[in-house]
Amino acid sequence: MKTSAMLDSLTSLALALPAFCFLFLSSCSGNTLTEKPVVAFDAKATTGEGSIWHPERKSLFWVDIEGKTLYEYLPGLETCNTWTFDRMVSTVVPETDSTVVVSLQNEIVRVNLLTGANEHVASIDDVAGTVRCNDGKCDPEGRLWVGTMGFGAPKGVGKLYAVTRDGVVTMKLDSVTISNGIVWTADKRFMYYNDTPTGKVARYKYDASTGNIEFDGIAVTLAEGTGSPDGMTIDRNGNLWVAQWGGYGVYCYNPQTGELLKKIELPAPNVASCAFGGENLDILYITTARAGLSESDLAKYPQSGSLFVCKPGAVGVKATKFSK
Repeated sequence: MKTSAMLDSLTSLALALPAFCFLFLSSCSGNTLTEKPVVAFDAKATTGEGSIWHPERKSLFWVDIEGKTLYEYLPGLETCNTWTFDRMVSTVVPETDSTVVVSLQNEIVRVNLLTGANEHVASIDDVAGTVRCNDGKCDPEGRLWVGTMGFGAPKGVGKLYAVTRDGVVTMKLDSVTISNGIVWTADKRFMYYNDTPTGKVARYKYDASTGNIEFDGIAVTLAEGTGSPDGMTIDRNGNLWVAQWGGYGVYCYNPQTGELLKKIELPAPNVASCAFGGENLDILYITTARAGLSESDLAKYPQSGSLFVCKPGAVGVKATKFSK
């Protein structure tokens, strides 16, 4: 049972939130985290995606793409704030302690978390409504890299863009099918990137000063029967943690050898993103999806669409804010 102090804190928070924000109780109150994932928040998301830890707010942001909803999970208060949009929302990155930047179907916008106001940053070509934004993250210099995909995922119609704070949009890759996870190494020399249907994690040489990239080979080839590479994060040792759609888990790889080091098993087939968070960046948050599952699948895996959390025995790196 919650103490009166906790109730007072929740009441104060509720009064401070905009009208369009809602509070939900977490289902993992009181759990001691281990390597085995537990449900942090039962969102029943159609496609939970784009998870990222906000270093200043000490909270986890993520989105439900088809649900057109941005979530902020607050571990200390065990609550979740939400903001809804008029279009699909596919990823989110921190900017300041009161703003984040999100990709909508065809636009990058700044969201004021205190007022709910949206500010246009840049337009993304949706090819007459046939293409939408998908996953994305900021590079070490603060540029937002965001990719696109066609509705129904036709081959090669997507692109990967880099977006600056002044609204300049530069295409970095063409002929992408489902643009997804993207991370950079600590030394700023390499970028790893997932085009989901390829079943591979690609490596690119990366120039931090210009943002230019050059294909440098395949870092990881997923084993048959383990799903497809979706969202991705990187730890302090340079290992890749890949959420694998249809793979029932997050898989950790050494990108130098392609070796599978660990799998975090989940009670959900379609795993979409993962991010390290917490005070010490040693907690792994994992988003999942109900999309693509039949009624019988959902009966078998009812926690699909939840936000999961565990301690995988690794430490992540601080997220880069939108700042370039």
